[in-house]
Amino acid sequence: MIDRLCFFTCLSMMALRLAGTMPAATPSTLPSEASYRAGIPKGTITDYVWDQSKVFPGTWRQYWVYVPAQYDPDREAAVMVFQDGARFMDPKGHFRVPAVFDNLIHQGEMPVTIAIFVNPGNKGMPAPKQRRFNNRSFEYDTPDDAYVRFLTEEILPEISKHYRLTKDPDMRAICGNSSGGICAFTAAWERPDVFRKVVSHIGSFVNILGGHSYPALIRKTERKPLRVFLQEGMNDLDNAHGNWPLANKKMEKALRFMDYDYRMVWGTGEHSSKHGGQIFPQTMRWLWRDFR
Repeated sequence: MIDRLCFFTCLSMMALRLAGTMPAATPSTLPSEASYRAGIPKGTITDYVWDQSKVFPGTWRQYWVYVPAQYDPDREAAVMVFQDGARFMDPKGHFRVPAVFDNLIHQGEMPVTIAIFVNPGNKGMPAPKQRRFNNRSFEYDTPDDAYVRFLTEEILPEISKHYRLTKDPDMRAICGNSSGGICAFTAAWERPDVFRKVVSHIGSFVNILGGHSYPALIRKTERKPLRVFLQEGMNDLDNAHGNWPLANKKMEKALRFMDYDYRMVWGTGEHSSKHGGQIFPQTMRWLWRDFR
């Protein structure tokens, strides 16, 4: 009990220290970059359905492609993929990525980036009382290369038929929330030749389907060319799968031990995307800080 208390006390102190560099806004606060501003050109969003997967046969899903106003078809664009895509593009949600990208791209604080918002797969059409995204945990929580193969063999080639996407892994990022966070890390871990920038909010680095092994694996594997951003809340979940704050603390320690280019930001929240949304513009500035 004393050890547990000491652990959370240390996390509290760490959160206060980090507050000066990346503030944890109150739940009611949205960053100014999450709102559309007069005079700033807006990108376009197109929606699609993918029901031809060979990696996840029998599934269908929606995905959306955001293209910034500054996109030039004669030049390759940076790429950022978001798991649980609808959550990240929701104009009333916590992240509001299209508005943030419009603002930061216009200000020259991140590259011209095509964002791909991919929802988890469904097997069968969801009935009113059926759980939606019934293939989500299998796709996201399994620590193997299946999901990144789904992206590289199916989704990205399909989008590349319409837009010029960069093949430079340093200009490709992947982001997720909860199980989508560990999914983003897994994709980059398995294929650093495809993605080298990772953002995980309240990542599920616990034993849902084996993801708790990552801290030890990071320590025992030659360092990979990844830039990793982690965000976690001190009051996150503690259940049969594991303790989310402890799991993310182990990830932080392993990344530090192996001298990764990483950043860890602690808040006081629970299993919520509020804090991740509040700091999202600053997260993007850190992630793309040397894109020029």
